[in-house]
Order: sequence, then structure tokens, then C-alpha cells
Amino acid sequence: MGKLTKNQKLALAKIEAGKAYTLAEAAEKVKEITFTKFDASLDIDVRLGVDPRKANQMVRGVVTLPHGTGKVTRVLVLCTPDAEAGAKAAGADYVGLDEYIQKIKEGWTDVDVIITQPSVMGKVGALGRILGPRGLMPNPKSGTVTVDVAKAVEEVKKGKIDFKVDKNGIVHSSIGKVSFTPDQMSDNAKEFINTLIKLKPATAKGTYLKSIYLSSTMSPGVKIDIKSLDA
Repeated sequence: MGKLTKNQKLALAKIEAGKAYTLAEAAEKVKEITFTKFDASLDIDVRLGVDPRKANQMVRGVVTLPHGTGKVTRVLVLCTPDAEAGAKAAGADYVGLDEYIQKIKEGWTDVDVIITQPSVMGKVGALGRILGPRGLMPNPKSGTVTVDVAKAVEEVKKGKIDFKVDKNGIVHSSIGKVSFTPDQMSDNAKEFINTLIKLKPATAKGTYLKSIYLSSTMSPGVKIDIKSLDA
């Protein structure tokens, strides 16, 4: 491990060793220990008591954050001509089909979310090798393959995000910005955690929420007192 910077030392000094904080306290603490010159992302890491190797314990879902993500989400809609006007009116940044499929084949992936229709998945499926590794492949489970592309665009623009547990049983996601108020940060974290709780697999045994940490870009993690979530 490399040497700690001055700001990293300052941040660590502000976190009480071994202490678990309430969500409200953690939100305040994350703001206090963030020294980046840019508006850092607010991140959440939740370790779950599941075995992701088992299909019936895979946790994956979507959540609409009450205060949005704080960032501009660039949306591409791949759809038939009759759906283009609705997608544009809903706020899609790019709308089309064959021309964008060709652009992607040529290496263009300068978007954050791709939404498409079931009827054109035959064409979009051919892009799996390019889009899959970048996390851009549309998926019905995340609501990005739908007959109502306009509604999907609106939801993404309002702060809808998708997530899934990794091979280590951890769900990691950005849920806002450090420029948010502590209340906004707490609200987004609560909504994210409550969604995870609703998705608990019936086959998961023992403790489900094992640990939760809030952090920002380049900051240390602040441990959440899970028992305080019921308060």
C-alpha cells in the first residue's frame, strides 16, 4: 500500500475507529471527509449474506432514487420509427436504430444507458460483445427492454438505476453526489437499502445485510449501524 496523502490522513482522523454511524451521521461524515475539487459521487457498498454462484441467490434490481443521481445520464434509444417522437419528447439524447447500431459496431459507446424494444432485440443482440463488458446491454430485468421506451427514458432521467450483487456478495452503486444535502443523501441510501431488503432471496439463510458503508470518490468508507436503520 502506498503512502497516505495529507487529505487521506485528515479524513481517517475524522472517523472514529470501530464506530458504526447512523445514516444521517454517515452522510454528514462523508461530506466532512471529502476533499476532492470536483463534485464527488456518493457511493454505497452493501455486503449481503448470499451466494451469488447460486442462481436462486442472485440479487439484481432497479431503484428510482428520490433525489436522482446528481449526474446527467446520456440515454440512447434504439427503436422503430413510430416510437422515435415519444422517446425524444421524454428526453432521450440519441434516438434511432440502424445508424446507431452501425456506429456502435464501429466503436461508439459514448452513452450511459441504452433502451430498446423487444421487437428490435434481434438486431441489438448482435452488439452483446461490445455492450456487455461496458454494462450497456439492454435487459428486461432492468427495464431497458420495453414496449414503452418513452416511460423508460423518463424513469432513467429522474434517477432510476440498476444494480446487481458481484461474485463476492457485494452490491456497489453510486447513489448521488456529495453536493447533496445530508438529508438527500440519507433518503437515497434508505431507498436503496429498502429495495435490497425487498429483494432478499427466499433461499438466503442467516444475516442478510452483513455490512453497509457510505463513501465518496477517493474517501474512506463510513460504516453504517445496521440496527439503527429500524429506528
